[in-house]
Amino acid sequence: MRCPFCGDQESKVVDSRHSEDGLSIRRRRECLVCQRRFTTYEIVESLPIIVVKKDGSRQSFDKNKIIKSMVRAFDKRQVETGDLDRIAMEIEQALQNSLEREVSTDRIGEMVMERIKPLDEVAYIRFASVYRKFQDVNGFIHEINKFLEEK
Repeated sequence: MRCPFCGDQESKVVDSRHSEDGLSIRRRRECLVCQRRFTTYEIVESLPIIVVKKDGSRQSFDKNKIIKSMVRAFDKRQVETGDLDRIAMEIEQALQNSLEREVSTDRIGEMVMERIKPLDEVAYIRFASVYRKFQDVNGFIHEINKFLEEK
């Protein structure tokens, strides 16, 4: 951290406190050269994730859309809402950790499918049918056979 008074980069932290909102840390620093004190704030950097849709359009990532699509797939099935929230959080965290700023809907769909597969086989097939846009019964049969081979 560069000293605002003399410009030197060497300083030491003399006090750290959480901010009132709990979203940042306030640090009092002392320059090792000029001995003057100054305050810095440390916050978590959260870069936006852009979703590239099949038609090439782009929009901000919204984990609620993932949850809504899973709710549709799990309609009238036994599932805890906490499981769906956890899956959406896992996907969001994985995307944040990847450091890629743009992600395709295909990749997000695959991430959802691999996470709902162990929870409920029927919901998995339902989600796959919408995600992969099955045109006829053969699409369903192919996906079910693929699922059974992996099992």
